[in-house]
Amino acid sequence: MRDGGVAASGSFVVDSRSAIQCSKLNRSGFQARFGETFLQLAERGLPGPHTPAAFFLHFPPECHTGRAAIEKHIEFFRATGSDILKIQYEKNYPSIPGIRRPADWAKIPCYEREFYSEPVQVVRGLVNEMKSEAVVIVTLYSAFMFAGQMAGEDLLVQHLEEDPETVEKGLSIITESMLTFIRGCLDAGVDGFYASTQGREAGRFSDPAIFDQFVRPLEMRVWEEIDAKAALNVLHVCDYVAPYDSLEPFADYPGQIVNAPLELTSGRLTARDVAALFGRPFLGGMERLGPLSTGPRDAVVSEARDVLRDAPPGMILGADCTLAADADWENIAAAVETAHATAPATRHGRP
Repeated sequence: MRDGGVAASGSFVVDSRSAIQCSKLNRSGFQARFGETFLQLAERGLPGPHTPAAFFLHFPPECHTGRAAIEKHIEFFRATGSDILKIQYEKNYPSIPGIRRPADWAKIPCYEREFYSEPVQVVRGLVNEMKSEAVVIVTLYSAFMFAGQMAGEDLLVQHLEEDPETVEKGLSIITESMLTFIRGCLDAGVDGFYASTQGREAGRFSDPAIFDQFVRPLEMRVWEEIDAKAALNVLHVCDYVAPYDSLEPFADYPGQIVNAPLELTSGRLTARDVAALFGRPFLGGMERLGPLSTGPRDAVVSEARDVLRDAPPGMILGADCTLAADADWENIAAAVETAHATAPATRHGRP
């Protein structure tokens, strides 16, 4: 929750002056790599010896469930050296052809625990095997995105334009279902979530107030749950579909770390701009479809160095979103190695 510029969750304290303190995530693996807890690296005046880094991508369909999913996540985490293990969510909501009118949204099913059994099994397996050496968080998509999977995003937007009050009933059903998944993950022992917001991209609605009045409150319902019960949450402002006019509408969303795009319709922000706007550490800086996904290695290292040269205090090197699924893991490892070879910035610049 935010109060006078300060957000608190569990043993975390986040504000624009000091960033983060954390006792819950004092993992031995992090201690071995950094000599300080992960989030202490983000605290002003207490820089660790290295800049942390975290990158994510989707794995092949055969690695979406069961033991194969667990092993692939571990393989990627160890091969790249990333400092956060993010579990990908791969259980789409079923398409419902019967959604033709706004009134149909009120009749959609609310999926219960059994629907999420496979992804929760993956979460539990990774927590059991990796929590002793990694911070483990879970991808959490938005109700807006899940609704788009049910009926198609174009029809969803059309219905919200026509009758937002009625469609909101369907989004509320999806939100309640998401809370079932969230509680399953919390029961499994995750550290937190990488929670996405979607729907307020430039031009998505004829009037952005539709998002503000009918989508945002349901996103906040999710945030109330995870902010109160999880140790570490990353706010992800997702521009996969389209860019944003501004990031300011999300500045009061909770989350200890923010991951957001730098390219807006009005121009390009810097990592320092985003960190200052949100008053918390920024995860990102590199282009997901740039050298990270295409190579060569020298270009990856060059881009990473350019980003880190003007990094804000507490920055975690990453990309603006999930990388291309076929990105070379060696390119990702090169970016991580570059971050680990770079001392973190302080409020006065690099030491």
